[in-house]
Amino acid sequence: MIEVRGLTKRFGDVLAVDDLSFDVEPGKVTGFLGPNGAGKSTTMRMMLGLDRPTAGRALVNGRSFATLAEPLREVGALLDPGSLHPGRTGRSHLRVAARANGIPQRRVDEVIEQVGLGSAARRRIKGYSLGMRQRLGIAAALLGDPRVLLFDEPINGLDLDGVRWIRGLLRSLADEGRTVLVSSHLMSEMEQTADRLVVIGRGRLIADATTGEILRGLGHRQVRVRTSQPDELLARLGEHGLTAQRLDGHELQVEGGTAEDVGELANAFSIPLHHLSEVQQSLEAAYLELTGDSVEFHGGVRQPVHTTEAAL
Repeated sequence: MIEVRGLTKRFGDVLAVDDLSFDVEPGKVTGFLGPNGAGKSTTMRMMLGLDRPTAGRALVNGRSFATLAEPLREVGALLDPGSLHPGRTGRSHLRVAARANGIPQRRVDEVIEQVGLGSAARRRIKGYSLGMRQRLGIAAALLGDPRVLLFDEPINGLDLDGVRWIRGLLRSLADEGRTVLVSSHLMSEMEQTADRLVVIGRGRLIADATTGEILRGLGHRQVRVRTSQPDELLARLGEHGLTAQRLDGHELQVEGGTAEDVGELANAFSIPLHHLSEVQQSLEAAYLELTGDSVEFHGGVRQPVHTTEAAL
């Protein structure tokens, strides 16, 4: 488990992380989201003892990273795959890390096969693509068979097969009861993979909730309904405390209730329904709504945000 309490980091006049508190629980994939400059990488570096907090603390299994006797056996991390020594082979890079941490050399071969680098393990890292460097960095994170894993943008540079592989890997690690924290800008992947999401902006916590709660707008529901008696349904909805507005001649958008609520109400008053669905926004839409005031660098063109409907 990872516990972050009041974590704060200043770089001169810049407040990179501002009184941040959240937990990363075992058995779940926790997505760590935020705009560029939000403080995600700095937070992860403080978890790993690479940056000293100005205030607060980050604990791994109740202890600071610096006090762990065998850190690679307890925590695995992928932060910067570009920092690898270019003159070493992938295998030699892992062998050095294993030797320094008292890990059996057979484990090197196991993780090489696990990440799919068997055919490239004896090649020098300077000839690796970004995707191969990512796989090697993930192998290094897995080397000590740790119970806590931190991945910063693990999907960068991976092809479609690699993306599907890392998705399955993250899920399997969490299913084994490990603590998995993943920072990513790919909302579609986080929507498929993450059980819980921690969203920050300008170094502050914006949201800490399950993926389902954020997809539902943290409690905000919308229902679309089409009927041949829109005026009658509109009146009945208002009488029962539901807010509704007409989208066109026969379609209404309802807030404050579920599709089941609307359907049962219509049935009680014999109002025919031709369509009934709950509107579920994509994680991208929910994320943009949450972080809109925290984005430091805006592009010149704003793209439309789409939602999806789940018909019932």
